[in-house]
Amino acid sequence: MAEKNKKAKPNGGEVLVAAIEGEARESFWKLPSPDGDRAPKKAKKAKKAKPAKPWHYIDELVRLQFELIKLQDWVQKQGLRVVVIFEGRDAAGKGGVVKRITESLNPRVCRIVALGAPTERERGQWYFQRYVPHLPTRGEIILFDRSWYNRAGVERVMGFCTDAEYNEFLRACPLFEEMLVRSGIILIKYWFSVSDEEQERRFKERIENPIKRWKLSPMDLKSRDRWVEFSRAKDVMQKHTDTDLCPWNVVDADNKKKARLNCISHLLSQIAYKEIQPAKIKLGPRQKDDGYVRPPKSSQRWVPPIY
Repeated sequence: MAEKNKKAKPNGGEVLVAAIEGEARESFWKLPSPDGDRAPKKAKKAKKAKPAKPWHYIDELVRLQFELIKLQDWVQKQGLRVVVIFEGRDAAGKGGVVKRITESLNPRVCRIVALGAPTERERGQWYFQRYVPHLPTRGEIILFDRSWYNRAGVERVMGFCTDAEYNEFLRACPLFEEMLVRSGIILIKYWFSVSDEEQERRFKERIENPIKRWKLSPMDLKSRDRWVEFSRAKDVMQKHTDTDLCPWNVVDADNKKKARLNCISHLLSQIAYKEIQPAKIKLGPRQKDDGYVRPPKSSQRWVPPIY
């Protein structure tokens, strides 16, 4: 009977309801270990250990997204400037984690920057110049879905820059990032690591799935032909730019769901934030009717009610 009276863990739907009603969320499960699909076992209270309880991706994602909202509020209140860089192999899952981070946040506070190929004018500028206008002001979080590290990766391997430009980047990049940090910007860098086999599987999935086919660019296909060259370029890049001030945080991305949870959890740990109680909002009365007459529905172009 004691076992039956124990409080059951909430499922994903109950989690959302509890959040809406403002109830406490201390009963959420801990994040899983990267090495397994189950939460860590609790400390033994008796000679026989209790079996580990399963963790659920949606529950953990919702919990972390609530924490991201707290972080967003803290960044706004304290006037912090945050830059998060997402780099890695093609199809490593960078876009997926960026989407999960932003879907619960205010797009005016947390913005995504994903620049395309540089224009002819931008090619004639100082290399970092095209990225500077996108840096955050006070109270903003900027997520770079690929960044100035294009020069050390695709530009280097595909021959889009000269040896002199590449070498200058390796020399100047740590100095540029040091300038950003010393100016007060919080700079966090993530490298999403995916195996050759997993990348191939995801590429094939994109080819066969019409919904994902747009994600597969001609450059992605060329990157498969130069896998080893990209690996060497990544090693050299990290050797020059993995500094104590701006380290690279490597995410094991072979399992997309675990990679998202692990990355978001780590991101939250990089900024000391506190929960800010929102101001109470009182909904005022609607404006009094002064004789307004709504035009007839027949005078408007309505969307057909197919559903």
